[in-house]
Amino acid sequence: MSPLRQQMIRVLELHRKSPHTIKAYLRAVEQLAQFYRRSPEQLSDEQIRDFIHYLITERKLSWSSCNQRLAGINFLFRHVLAREGFHLKIPHKRSGKLPEPLGRSEISQLLAVAKNLKHRALLMTTYGGGLRVGELVRLKPQDIHSQRMLIRVNQGKGRKDRYTLLSPRLLQELRAYWVAYRPTTWLFTNQHDDGPLPESTAQQMFYDLKRRAGITHGLGIHCLRHSFATHLMEAGVPLPAIQKLMGHKSLMTTAKYLHVTAKHIDGIGSPLELLRLPGEDDLR
Repeated sequence: MSPLRQQMIRVLELHRKSPHTIKAYLRAVEQLAQFYRRSPEQLSDEQIRDFIHYLITERKLSWSSCNQRLAGINFLFRHVLAREGFHLKIPHKRSGKLPEPLGRSEISQLLAVAKNLKHRALLMTTYGGGLRVGELVRLKPQDIHSQRMLIRVNQGKGRKDRYTLLSPRLLQELRAYWVAYRPTTWLFTNQHDDGPLPESTAQQMFYDLKRRAGITHGLGIHCLRHSFATHLMEAGVPLPAIQKLMGHKSLMTTAKYLHVTAKHIDGIGSPLELLRLPGEDDLR
């Protein structure tokens, strides 16, 4: 490990960055160094801009991917190397993409094909609590508060704690799962039972079950979180309540689910129904 890498890890830990953020920031700096085949200390501001330009134009990375790399590079030069006046930023151009939730019947199909008790419990916890995959795999048995019917999410996005829903059906499933697997440190463990389940494993499990259920839309396991918010909104749960359950910083983030609910277009007829098409009267 190079002295610069050691120093960066130390400063990241002093800033109380999460292990996930530390890994991402170090990877960003590694990519920058590999691109120029030299230490980042030797690079000018313009060379760093050229690297970001390459990520955007050649690699065609999304805004969020580029911004994550830029955050790591900014941290290195501002907080580790203390380069005065260094700050690069990419303007955020919103994609306009909407969440793609699954319908209730599709969630049922997904659970029906999950014959493995662990897979079924994992899916039900993700959907029933509206969890991010990173939050899901870091759950511990003591985070299931059965008397209060709540799930505690420790250090979610933005390093914030919150509580979300624990339904009686999910509690019953988790109790059956606990009897079968007896998890101790982590609720969902890896195949060796010596650490948390990797996010990639949970993601792959979801893709496999979705294929077996014959579901073709919706992206990764995160769509279960989208489904949680959408179905609550369709059930009439107030927006601020959903915001707290989801752990959103801004109400505007939660409000995007208004655009994907069926409820907001109920009772609105298509103008196509108002047309009188040629020959239609002859068919009546």
